[in-house]
Amino acid sequence: MINKVVVFGEMLWDCLPQGAVPGGAPMNVALHLHQLGLESKLISAVGKDADGEKLLDFLNSFQFQTDLIQQIEEYETSKVLVDDSDLENIKYDIVSPVAWDFIKWNKNMDKVVAESDAFVFGTLGVRNPESLTTLLKLLHHETLRFFDANLRSPYYDFEIIETLLGFADVLKINEDELVIFADFFNVKPSIKAVCQHLDQHFPMDLICVTKGSAGALIYKKGEIIEHAGYQVKVADSIGAGDAFLSGFIKGYLEHKTLAETLDFACKLGAFVASKKGGTPNYSISDLDVM
Repeated sequence: MINKVVVFGEMLWDCLPQGAVPGGAPMNVALHLHQLGLESKLISAVGKDADGEKLLDFLNSFQFQTDLIQQIEEYETSKVLVDDSDLENIKYDIVSPVAWDFIKWNKNMDKVVAESDAFVFGTLGVRNPESLTTLLKLLHHETLRFFDANLRSPYYDFEIIETLLGFADVLKINEDELVIFADFFNVKPSIKAVCQHLDQHFPMDLICVTKGSAGALIYKKGEIIEHAGYQVKVADSIGAGDAFLSGFIKGYLEHKTLAETLDFACKLGAFVASKKGGTPNYSISDLDVM
């Protein structure tokens, strides 16, 4: 049976010096899941403008279903100004407000989330109270919930993050975000200390920490499983973490061992980092060369 996954949050144009490319972590994750053979849907919004139509056309080119993506006349399609002069540390200037700040709840999206095998959400997509209200309604369904921290300064609030952590079954966080979490929760800025604190105070099953080119690890109830990652020539790191999360979700839903799940996630993340853009067109067989 094909697993059903719903992803909530932003979709946008990453405006790089060399041109604009489709992006946004939730859209990237949804599209990767689709290419991996899962039935994925994206809850988001674009403006009723040319940029919005082009984004929808981009998704349609993958035969991706766009029925849960709203078109909002009052606000423009999202753009992000990207500084990729340092490929290992890309900086983003996220324009505000935009269409996905105003995602409206409806019965259809609620039904789709209720019937899904997993629901994926982050922090950027709820920087506005309207989209936050919509997400909180959807989080009350008893599906498997993946929280991708994906902190984008200044668009996160730890009062909101603590609320979202209370719903998370799986948390995905990177090393830089882990330091920010450590500062807020007043714990030692180490992977073990932060993970122990989160595990003790929030009802999650496991935490996944990504470390860029150094791989990733899983923390589960005191046990740590590590992977050194796959070494590739980096074309750009945009979307690599999103690909990692998609690979992790696939393995987790297919009940692979945590080590197997982590290996596949690292492999997919490295593969995407070796390509230009966050969502290159590929099939699973393409990963065999890794």
